[in-house]
Amino acid sequence: MVCLHPLNTDIQKPVHFTDPFCYEPHPLCLLAAEEVKQEITRINPLEGKMFGVLVVESAEGLAFLAAYSGLLEGRNDWPYFVPPVYDAQQPDGYFKTREREIMQSEAHKEMSQELQTWLFHQYQLLNGRGEVKDLVEVWQDYHCSARIRSRYPLPPGGTGDCCAPKLLQYAYLHHLEPVCMAEFWWGDSPRSLIRHHGHFYPACRGKCKPVLTWMLQGLDVDPHPETANAPRQEPEVVYEDEAMAVLFKPAGMLSVPGKTDDYSVATWAQSQWSDALLAHRLDMLTSGIIVAGKTMEAYQHLQTQFTDRTVKKKYLAIVEGTPAKEHGIIDLPLASDPMNRPLQVVDHEKGKRAITEYRVLQAGQQSLLALYPHTGRTHQLRMHCAHPEGLGCPIVGDELYGEKADRLYLQAQAITFVHPTTEKRMHFELPYPFEQFYPY
Repeated sequence: MVCLHPLNTDIQKPVHFTDPFCYEPHPLCLLAAEEVKQEITRINPLEGKMFGVLVVESAEGLAFLAAYSGLLEGRNDWPYFVPPVYDAQQPDGYFKTREREIMQSEAHKEMSQELQTWLFHQYQLLNGRGEVKDLVEVWQDYHCSARIRSRYPLPPGGTGDCCAPKLLQYAYLHHLEPVCMAEFWWGDSPRSLIRHHGHFYPACRGKCKPVLTWMLQGLDVDPHPETANAPRQEPEVVYEDEAMAVLFKPAGMLSVPGKTDDYSVATWAQSQWSDALLAHRLDMLTSGIIVAGKTMEAYQHLQTQFTDRTVKKKYLAIVEGTPAKEHGIIDLPLASDPMNRPLQVVDHEKGKRAITEYRVLQAGQQSLLALYPHTGRTHQLRMHCAHPEGLGCPIVGDELYGEKADRLYLQAQAITFVHPTTEKRMHFELPYPFEQFYPY
């Protein structure tokens, strides 16, 4: 098999197969990726692309498979890499022939939908038990909610053509035992997304989560952190009175209940003060100040201040590299990536305006910044730091837009607002948080 490449190594196999949505690349995958990079360099693609490796157990021992997402330089038949799950690119095949006919028809929109549905049925996806479902079945079984089904009755174009489905399909068809898997980006980043050359990334959630949920059945997969029993953290009370409380949220704790865990700052606060409600939120990975109202009146007063943007907030962040200017304002519109939540993208047409002021406090290979958000968009500070149209300096430990570390080095450091009952101006600031990592 020309797609199967031997791995001559004494590195031990992992106990469980990779969770494609949350992993550290196994040393076997790192070894395989280095070989794939040599082949990519030989091809020298002009556009950035996601590549993947799947280490397998074959009759001859350990080996690996390689894949790329979508097309590579307009082709899907590069001999070093596994083929697509279904080849729709044959010039004389049904799909391309019918596509040309539709382009000449006046009713091409309805006919294109029919052809796309036909194409999805050609993707006969295997899982680890040897069972088969086509892509439409897989998609609709995963999205069992009537609301979601009505919004997304069919998969988006390109579903099934990412690295992971290609790799697993080839392994199953050729009776190879999957051992571990990883995906990495090669080349320039797209303009809207943030992709760093050579960095490893999880599989996309929008297109791949339904597909891989099916294809991984029958494999012994690493438990996902969201379903594992993580140790409970507790917020600290910075200040409280009869109307409100100011809390310190540790990094890694949810602000509000999540899909798989209802323990959060919000639920903890309600266990302390029955009517408490959070006036705002912080990302799970961000630490720092969060404010709660103990009564409905106090909560509404506080939330109005956040909505009206009269609350002053200061964050501290340690970023990779040094921004070009010591002080400035980033004005970069953001939108959610609907097929890969919770990722955000820069969208100059449909994105919501997002404004961040920044100041470099200490410059170096890793720099300390003060960040002052003038708006409150999801992942605003993380995107504005990481994106090349922003600072181009990802926050240390940002596993979505940079590289993973022991934590995300971002903290909501200070806040100023009006007390909900006394109307007195209140200011709270935490001690400097990153002394062990970056003395200041």
